[in-house]
Amino acid sequence: MRKVIGIGETILDIIIRDGKPTGAVPGGSTFNTMVSLGRMGTPAVFLTDVGDDHVGRVIRDFMKDNGVDDTYVSVWADKQSPVSLAFLDKDNNAQYEFYREPFPAEREPMLPEVTAEDIVVFGSYYGLDPLTRSRVSALLSLARERGAIVVYDVNFRANHKAEAVKLTGTLLENMEYADIIRGSNEDFGILFGLSDGASVYRQKTAFYCPRLVYTRGAEGVDLYASGVEAHYPAQPLTEVVSTIGAGDSFNAGLIYGLLRSRVRRADLDTLSPSDWDGIVRSALAFAASTCQSLENYVARGFLGAFDAIDNG
Repeated sequence: MRKVIGIGETILDIIIRDGKPTGAVPGGSTFNTMVSLGRMGTPAVFLTDVGDDHVGRVIRDFMKDNGVDDTYVSVWADKQSPVSLAFLDKDNNAQYEFYREPFPAEREPMLPEVTAEDIVVFGSYYGLDPLTRSRVSALLSLARERGAIVVYDVNFRANHKAEAVKLTGTLLENMEYADIIRGSNEDFGILFGLSDGASVYRQKTAFYCPRLVYTRGAEGVDLYASGVEAHYPAQPLTEVVSTIGAGDSFNAGLIYGLLRSRVRRADLDTLSPSDWDGIVRSALAFAASTCQSLENYVARGFLGAFDAIDNG
């Protein structure tokens, strides 16, 4: 059976609205992606680090409750699990403040079995951080060796802008590992100072990876892939409760679309515009679901709603 393997940071997000906490949910970019996939019944394995504390136990219990395998979670007895404060503005967009201490680098990282049937997803600062690089590189090298699809979510935040030049070599290496790059206009604006997807693709990413999914929030998605160029409008929503996790659920929907279409790595160059239409529509539906709740993932029971949308 095909599975999805993710690697990244896990954090407890405390949501603040109008100066008051309104909830707390486990988060982290790739973590959110994996929970959305787990809720859809997709076999999901996640590699991350937590402390041996109350927050860490909450996170691991949440993973198991949502169908995400925690076998490869590294638990550190002398470290605290990270926490963030997510401040929602009047448009329900979030600004973050993080409270974390670094986990040690693992000399011999635990890795799951990877096959050509699998999809590996990674990204954000975790995919660039020197402290986590050995584990990320080991997984990516194994994925490439075994022929798995690798999805790279750039997700580069403004608080790391000063490190962008120093991290360029690792960023390019990540792009080389990737079979699909997903990044937002904000990511590439911070990294390269470019404001349109075509320029990002032709000048920065195409040499390393032939497929770019360029997201622009409410303005939709631009796709550049092996001769296919297309734009997809965002799904209209009557109410946006929170945008936290919307991009992460977009990644989950992209991966879910690849799985539903039975796409393996060898198939990527032969996908038609209509094939991509279905994959990107899946991603947009996942993102829309997440925008309509305070959770960072698709709603429980979204599988039935998605099937109705997909067959409609």
